[in-house]
Amino acid sequence: MTVPMAMPAPREELRLHRLDPRRAVIALSFLLARPSPAHLQLVLRLLSRHAEPADLTTTGHAYRLVVATSPRCAGWWGCLPRSIAVALLCRLRGQWPTWCVGVRNSPPFAAHAWVESEGEIVGETASPSTYAPLVRVGRTAVGEP
Repeated sequence: MTVPMAMPAPREELRLHRLDPRRAVIALSFLLARPSPAHLQLVLRLLSRHAEPADLTTTGHAYRLVVATSPRCAGWWGCLPRSIAVALLCRLRGQWPTWCVGVRNSPPFAAHAWVESEGEIVGETASPSTYAPLVRVGRTAVGEP
């Protein structure tokens, strides 16, 4: 009697298979969320240089990928790394959404981070008037500082 079985893949294929850009971007977003806000803003401004504006479809897809991949980013307290990861995933496609950090205008008053595309907040259930942005990092066009 024979038993069907699958042969293990060579080691090189296993290593390449584990290189998931979503996970790398999410890990990087948690590292970028640690330094000061001024440092984060500088890094994101540099990363946004020469990018095309992100459309709503691309930004929404990046948002869903981040939330599906990382439970920590999907939670309420994961807004900062989630917004950074969404912006970085869009950047891998050559686009950049508007990355925002601000506060809620209505109770519960709290700091919050989000991304916007085509004038709409991506992935949030609240209306745009709910948040007051304090820092916005849009794309930097060619020739701008």
